[in-house]
Amino acid sequence: MDFLQLDAVDQIEALARSQITAVRALELAVERADALQARVNAVTSRRIGAARAEAQAIDEARQRGQKLGRLAGLPMTVKDTLDIEGLPASAGRMDLTNRQVHDAEVVRRVRSEGAVVWGHTNTPVNAGDWQTHNKLYGVTRNPWNEALTCGGSSGGSAAALAAGISALEIGADIAGSLRIPASLCGVMALKPTFGLISQAGLVPPAEGELDMAVVGPMARSARDLALLFSILTEAPATTGVSVPLRGLRAGLWLDESGFATDLEIRRSAERFAETLRDEGARVEACRGPIGGEAILETYTSLIYPLLWANAPRSELAVYRALRLPAKLARRLGAGPLSWAKGVLAATSSAAEQRRAQVERLRLAADVQTFFEQFDVLIAPTAPTPAFPHDHRSIHLRRLKLTDGRKTSYLQMMAWPALASVWKLPALAFPIGLSRDGLPIGVQLMGRPGSDTFLLDLAQTLEARLGGFQFPQG
Repeated sequence: MDFLQLDAVDQIEALARSQITAVRALELAVERADALQARVNAVTSRRIGAARAEAQAIDEARQRGQKLGRLAGLPMTVKDTLDIEGLPASAGRMDLTNRQVHDAEVVRRVRSEGAVVWGHTNTPVNAGDWQTHNKLYGVTRNPWNEALTCGGSSGGSAAALAAGISALEIGADIAGSLRIPASLCGVMALKPTFGLISQAGLVPPAEGELDMAVVGPMARSARDLALLFSILTEAPATTGVSVPLRGLRAGLWLDESGFATDLEIRRSAERFAETLRDEGARVEACRGPIGGEAILETYTSLIYPLLWANAPRSELAVYRALRLPAKLARRLGAGPLSWAKGVLAATSSAAEQRRAQVERLRLAADVQTFFEQFDVLIAPTAPTPAFPHDHRSIHLRRLKLTDGRKTSYLQMMAWPALASVWKLPALAFPIGLSRDGLPIGVQLMGRPGSDTFLLDLAQTLEARLGGFQFPQG
């Protein structure tokens, strides 16, 4: 038995049956991380001594027959934007590493159930990229192909899952940061309905709950995802009730104005849809209730002020100096994913931001009508499978599609924006491999509050169609 290749439910069962001790489970996880550190570089800061003491205490409590939590003895790591008592999250920044901190609320919840949280997984600076790299800890690579990115910003977490270092992870998402790395590494993640899971202890800190941002679970299996979701929400575990695929109303959303989609992604999603039809689902091609560019206009108007709220004054001064040329570029046709829109949104006034909020409320009303037609929406998570590392300035980067076309790197935020701007739950689900042997995933989006339905649907799909597979070789 390769303990680390089991999913979390089976690892917990092995621990409960005393087939392995919590101390040994921790040792195996750390050894796997060490063995892959030079190649994958998923794990950053660690608390091995404290974690070993916790694992030992769990083993002793188990021997005494004490009642233990649902995760008792399970080794875990979490994204390096979540504080662990005695181990502050860095968000890829040296200046955040010497703080005195308590557990982030989600870390407290898994530790209260007996998880042995022993370290952090890598993230880009301020969780602000769809690749995972920083000067503090370096580059995290995709376990499927080390020349390619693992995605971001929860990239270290996705890589740790795919590499068999951890069975459960906790990440965060505002622009695809859970869903994109999950899809690029072939694992699963749930961006929950906004406000369902506490952001307390999320770094960099915000005043109150950061709009559109969520903390969410990541795992290799759908039942693991459901287990962790129930703990993070302090709700009863989902029943795992099978969702009948016959009669399921699914919208297949592959075409949208202003959104790029690689042919590999499209073909895989269409095959997935055909398989669902074979199972009796009613899958119809669909498009949004309003145009994609209008969605992106509102989304970028909302997200840039959030991302730039804590930016150094010197950088904001540069952006303010660029407002005039940015306005000219917009008049000449620069779109919502252009540098010009970024400059204007990041330096927008309170009145402009209020107008964007009003527009978002109008969009929310539109999406309610959309879900009268469909139970679930199926859309790409990312425009391409995993791609080569590129750490130049974001506006210099280009994504290369398999048909030879190149598109803006900021297309990485387009498909994730759908669930973010509407505050919908969205579950990243693996649907197969590209011709180059790279994972491809889609996002399953539901109406607000339908998180449990999506988790049950994912368990049904996994049982019928398959799910995660470990990287070959």
